[in-house]
Amino acid sequence: MPLTFAKPGETYIIMRIGGNSEIRAHLQNLGFVVGSNVEVVTAMSGNVIVNIKGSRVAISKEMAQKIMIGGK
Repeated sequence: MPLTFAKPGETYIIMRIGGNSEIRAHLQNLGFVVGSNVEVVTAMSGNVIVNIKGSRVAISKEMAQKIMIGGK
């Protein structure tokens, strides 16, 4: 499921990152790597704030829809 459907406070595993190569590279630079854990802190109007690799990152709804997650 896309990261936009994640429940705040839950930890998920990144299964796949979609989009073109530029978008994937940008997300990887932010720490979104397949196999990594990601925790949603809060979601406002579809925009998401997450904890990933010890950092708090805010991403847009469009970017969050490209990150596919699975349960831990």
